[in-house]
Amino acid sequence: MNAPAALFDTALARHRLARAQRIGYAGFLLDRVVEDLDDRLGAVLRDFATVLDLATPGAGAGAALATRYPEALHLRLAALPGSGGNQIVGDPEFLPLAAGSLDLAVSLLTLHAVNDLPGTLIQLRRALRPDGLFLGCLLGGATLTELRQSFAQAESEIEGGISPRVAPFAAVREAGALLQRAGFALPVADTDTLTVRYADPFGLMRDLRAMGMTNVLTERRRTPLRRATLVRTAEVYAERFSDPDGRVRATFEVLWLSGWVPHESQQKPLRPGTAKSRLADALGTIELKPEPGRTP
Repeated sequence: MNAPAALFDTALARHRLARAQRIGYAGFLLDRVVEDLDDRLGAVLRDFATVLDLATPGAGAGAALATRYPEALHLRLAALPGSGGNQIVGDPEFLPLAAGSLDLAVSLLTLHAVNDLPGTLIQLRRALRPDGLFLGCLLGGATLTELRQSFAQAESEIEGGISPRVAPFAAVREAGALLQRAGFALPVADTDTLTVRYADPFGLMRDLRAMGMTNVLTERRRTPLRRATLVRTAEVYAERFSDPDGRVRATFEVLWLSGWVPHESQQKPLRPGTAKSRLADALGTIELKPEPGRTP
């Protein structure tokens, strides 16, 4: 059986991320999720001895983890060479990690651009020790919906068809199912939607370039974007997605995932029918039973 075609051109993605870091990385979104990461870890009442930062752009996540867990062994797997000790340069889809070698694995704003997300989650699950935690975030399905719609309308009008320009991001329900499929216990998936406003759509496009988030789909059109299409995209964007003050909106949906490697100490659901008290008694209400022969 042939392997499915890659969705993303990973070599091009690394090239564009390197360029973004050279010209000045636009870190407003990353700064926000690093703060959220620290808040979420603050609710976990335990320490971790071996911690991995999986390919998060920049040094913010690593600094937050080092501050929270100063006694831990900190590892970083990066897509690009950089400074700092205990760093491995590698591919997030092929983790060079021994089974049961980690207690905590974190990844921010990276996993939405891997070709095999289920495979990466399975590898993380194997690399974590029993009762180890994975906590990460990726961009969700509503991300850049305004730009996606504007490009589609402009290309349809100017060129008579549309081409893939914005990646298909995961939905929260799909992500939760992937955690279970990978073997994580107590899986949780939730979303945080951020709205960023710009003076015009070109400001958004400049920020996407400065985050290394321009189009790296393997099925992308290889010819340069026509100027008329770009201008019409900006017009459609301003017409459909502007506020009364003339600024335009851009949606970033951040999808958070967490899961634990199964361990005997973790809570487990009771078997149906083994409850010792009624829900109606706990809520102080009257239980209504269906009449004979009728279903509720």
